[in-house]
Amino acid sequence: MIEKFFILEGGYLIIAALVLLVTLFVTTRPFMSKSAPKKGLISVSLVLAFFIGAHFYVTTSRMAAVKTAFENGEKILCESRMLRKAAQSITIEKANNWHMEGDNFVSPNYSRPFHSARCIVP
Repeated sequence: MIEKFFILEGGYLIIAALVLLVTLFVTTRPFMSKSAPKKGLISVSLVLAFFIGAHFYVTTSRMAAVKTAFENGEKILCESRMLRKAAQSITIEKANNWHMEGDNFVSPNYSRPFHSARCIVP
């Protein structure tokens, strides 16, 4: 579960670290009070933790719904980053030779897998 968290939220964790660095820089300026760094870092950390946690919850819930729908034979729409100019999404279904390997949809007809976090049930 921790590995999945870092895979899905890694980019947001880096952005959060940068936001915390900016918060630290701003709250240590001479015109700020002595307690500003502590208050600022705690409040910004709590807000960032809430939003990153909420995003992880929503993403994993959607992934579970996508997997369930796929196993039930429904169509799944996935974001295609390979062809940005033409088809920006691809329809995946079990009947078209797709299968799951972990969290990825894989087909012998495509050179790359599609992660279930980037898919929805239409």
